[in-house]
Amino acid sequence: MAEIDMEDVKRRMEGALSNLSNEFSGLRAGRASVAMLDPVSVDAYGSKMPISQLSNVSVPESRLLSVSVWDASLVSAVEKAIRESDLGLNPQVEGSVIRVPVPELSEDRRKDMAKVASRYAEAGRVSVRNVRRDAIETVRKDEKAGEISEDERHNYESDIQKITDGFVGRIDDMLSKKEKDITQV
Repeated sequence: MAEIDMEDVKRRMEGALSNLSNEFSGLRAGRASVAMLDPVSVDAYGSKMPISQLSNVSVPESRLLSVSVWDASLVSAVEKAIRESDLGLNPQVEGSVIRVPVPELSEDRRKDMAKVASRYAEAGRVSVRNVRRDAIETVRKDEKAGEISEDERHNYESDIQKITDGFVGRIDDMLSKKEKDITQV
């Protein structure tokens, strides 16, 4: 008899939460943080790479990020990725160092960032629902193959839905905390 691994389902949903948490860390509420650039990916060496794998990011002042790019040929690609991100930053290149002033957040910028946070949260919910869909498909295949009964399938589907609802609730909580963090002046 096949057994659906609920711990694997939870682990995969935790991955979606972890990813969302990383994306949220890049949305700053007011001061510069090295984590701000974590969600930014750069086209380098034929693939998308995180900035942290191409440079050293530091915070020399509370409103300034310094990005020291290790490969001088990638400076313009890193600068372009920062400029085109949803973070609203305007990087300035000085040799192989990119200075990124962190502007004071205006009311409009706070609203924009809250919208970005909502998009990140929705992507997290979609990831959790995709894990649910995969698990339910597995359960239904097991039932068709005669490995589990219809009642067992219903029980598994119910359990999977409860787990999903719990993770979606956690995503909603994370979003409301982040929105509160962003909109507080």
